[in-house]
Amino acid sequence: MDFDVGTRLRAVRETAGMSQRELARRAGVTNGTISLIEQNRNSPSVASLRKVLEGIPMTLSEFFSQEIPAAERIVFGQDEMIEIACEIERKNKGAISFRQVGDAAKHQLQILFETYQPGADTGRSMLKHESQEGGVVISGRIELTVEGRKFILGPGDSYLFDSRQIHRFRNPFDETCTLVSACTPPYL
Repeated sequence: MDFDVGTRLRAVRETAGMSQRELARRAGVTNGTISLIEQNRNSPSVASLRKVLEGIPMTLSEFFSQEIPAAERIVFGQDEMIEIACEIERKNKGAISFRQVGDAAKHQLQILFETYQPGADTGRSMLKHESQEGGVVISGRIELTVEGRKFILGPGDSYLFDSRQIHRFRNPFDETCTLVSACTPPYL
């Protein structure tokens, strides 16, 4: 099986969020060199390819692997989010879904797309962890309790608090609630 260096370089460059010109500048080569490689009109030597990859940065072994390393990924499709299986999700038997963007273990920020079916509850035992967290309700409604104070949030409403305070999310409503949240450092 032939390896398509040009297509792979374009995919890696675009995933890193770089233009051909930016990669050329970082790698110390001409813009034309990057263009010719991506069009498969120039087959670079190992040394030349290594020099180009230093601009990303990426090793030759990473380049020739099947997947672009998650730490270098910038854009993720909705089908590429990672379903987080945790005690909260298991207790709710699928009524709560946490889908994570990328690998939070490699970043200082965790971003989740959360779904709470009617009746879903993070539990009577309040949550508490060493983070800051915030989010925005996309659809439906959610009840958020922080240190005994209850809030009802609807579409467009947001929250931000110190996660060392005891808290809980609950959907006592008849409609599914979806929200996007962020937590730093990640709550793994």
